[in-house]
Amino acid sequence: MKRIAVIGGGISGLSAAFSLEQNRRAGAPIQYVLYESSPRLGGVLLTERVDGFVIEAGPDSFLTEKQYAADLCRRVGLADQLITSNDAERKTYILVKGKLVAIPEGLMFMVPTKILPTVFSPLFSLGTKLRVARECFQARRKADLDETVAAFFERHYGREMVERVADPLLSGIYGGEASQLSVRAVLPRFVELESTHGSLGRAMLASRRKAESTPARPLFTSLKSGMQQMVDAIVNDLLPATARLNTRVDAIHRREVDWLVSAGAKSDTFDAVVVAIPAQAAARLLQANSPELASELASIHYGSSVTVALGYDQEVRSYLPPGFGFLVPRSEGKSLLATTFVHQKFPYRAPEGQALIRCFLGGTSNEDILQISEKEIVQIVRNELREILGIHAAPLLSRVYRWKSSMAQYEVGHLERLERIKNLRNQLPGLALAGNGYDGIGVPDCVRSGMSAVLHVFASLGLATTEPAAKVSQTA
Repeated sequence: MKRIAVIGGGISGLSAAFSLEQNRRAGAPIQYVLYESSPRLGGVLLTERVDGFVIEAGPDSFLTEKQYAADLCRRVGLADQLITSNDAERKTYILVKGKLVAIPEGLMFMVPTKILPTVFSPLFSLGTKLRVARECFQARRKADLDETVAAFFERHYGREMVERVADPLLSGIYGGEASQLSVRAVLPRFVELESTHGSLGRAMLASRRKAESTPARPLFTSLKSGMQQMVDAIVNDLLPATARLNTRVDAIHRREVDWLVSAGAKSDTFDAVVVAIPAQAAARLLQANSPELASELASIHYGSSVTVALGYDQEVRSYLPPGFGFLVPRSEGKSLLATTFVHQKFPYRAPEGQALIRCFLGGTSNEDILQISEKEIVQIVRNELREILGIHAAPLLSRVYRWKSSMAQYEVGHLERLERIKNLRNQLPGLALAGNGYDGIGVPDCVRSGMSAVLHVFASLGLATTEPAAKVSQTA
């Protein structure tokens, strides 16, 4: 009988535990224990239901095109609970000089694919519009070295595109800055398109035309009662005795043939360990086993975030602009990074006729926001919403959630670092790493990461897995 420890009960660790449980039921000779330092499982996936509002403390959805999360939901009995975004109403704005300007039609992520909407959009200056037109003639370029997202898109479209589109988009996703994030790690598809087509606009247009023959899928997927449903369903599928809550792992040590896991006054032995906690925390646990591996893990930086949810009555809902919400460039001098009109993005999120607005603050450039009181944070948000949207009414409810060091920053050189981590990890038999610090920060990426870690552990133990094959990440 092989014993496996999973350290960390966020969605990556839960996915690993789910995979282990499925293998155990199928007859694999294993036992497993899931360690979690907090009193609950799920990490940043947390949903509150208040007076008919469904409030997400962390991620409110996942990308539909990445199937790992949706597949897991179906496997835990939530197929009929999956919902998709109201893409017929999808519209996003950028705050420019204090006013909301709609992102022009045909702008696919950061790449304009329609010239006329871009030409007539007040979002861009004449200089940027000319750069967009010239970009169509850009020659193919093979990137030999990594570069920042900012450098990559400035080369194609100029600085204004970076400041008004690329940077606010990445702030909303990573909480980081385009001038720091690696384009090869964050946007590998665009690097590939540049090498094969040269012009990103031409490449994305060709891709869109090819996709027009198949029905477009909604961009985002969530769950009817919130992302907490996913956590609860996975937890209900595990053996109750396997989860050890309020149990912080203090140290892990590789011995001759096994691992010693120490948590408080209790130590236990395992044949393999899945470390599914942030990379910097993993570095502290692995320091005694491999200082080199610990150093590489510690060099993966994280940003923090604050999420604020505000519920409003019908009057506020009636004069909100249509669409999913807006992004705020740093040049606007606001604390807000992004705001979502949740009731317009998804059904089942607010009582009939009422509005739910979710705001995001923090990021790598504003870590100090975590230090001020909830009352002050809510006041900052209300002041900026009044300036931007004209909302003077007091909210029906407010909730503030702080997530310290929750968003991994894939800085320049990240892929090379992952390769070094993989090689060093392979020197420690029975060790697997999982989480958002390695090969994707979204919920589907974390699900894949946890399941890939189990595949690696089974291979190292000489066990056959009954689980569907997952694409093995760089560090699994």
